[in-house]
Amino acid sequence: MARKKRVDNKQSKTNNREPYHPDGQRSGIIQLRKKTIPTILPRNIAQEDYLYQLADPENNICFAIGPAGTGKTLLCTLMGVKAFMEREVKKIVITRPAVSVDEQHGFLPGDLNEKMAPWTRPIFDIFEKHFSVAEIESMLAENIIEIAPLAYMRGRTFEDAWIIADEMQNATKSQMKMLLTRIGNNTKMIVTGDLKQHDRGFSENGLSDFMELTRRYELANMNHIAISRFDMMDVERHPAVVEVLKIYGEDE
Repeated sequence: MARKKRVDNKQSKTNNREPYHPDGQRSGIIQLRKKTIPTILPRNIAQEDYLYQLADPENNICFAIGPAGTGKTLLCTLMGVKAFMEREVKKIVITRPAVSVDEQHGFLPGDLNEKMAPWTRPIFDIFEKHFSVAEIESMLAENIIEIAPLAYMRGRTFEDAWIIADEMQNATKSQMKMLLTRIGNNTKMIVTGDLKQHDRGFSENGLSDFMELTRRYELANMNHIAISRFDMMDVERHPAVVEVLKIYGEDE
């Protein structure tokens, strides 16, 4: 897709603002540390284009497709933290299909957040680089950070939110359609996934289906949806990860 607006990588002057509260009032409950707004720098051209797409206010839904280690989830989470700290959105919503090869969340102990912890841990690892554990717990309690399993999103509309829909290669076709129609005013949704890394039983999934539908659709008519694609050359993890992916034939 055409390159869009560049991302301002300079730290915002809003670092010294008082903590943000979703009802628009100042809050003494969440004492956010100063200078927590991340500076986001791309490591390759694909990441740079991805950041352009995320920064463009006309892109209400952004897809990031590619192998592990390319920064799909990392960059959209950092941009979500930045958007929240700069008061562009009021909350961050995390969703993903709660499936894995061996587990279903209904059998795990604890409340919903605790049940989803094994699936949302990578995103919270990023949060913890910018917020303290106490801050994150307060934000969860006040629903500023919301964990919304995909199955629980039906019938809802999200406004003033940054939605991270991770690992969506494990969503069904109906789940994908339901997810993409949850978007409301002043909301950006980022859908990430690796079409070659689906869990058992999801070889035909909602993400691959939507990508196929976009190929048949006139790209000139896509004014609110952006698609960023990554490949093996964009992996920024340990060189051993690249080698593993090559062994599995994902460089083809």
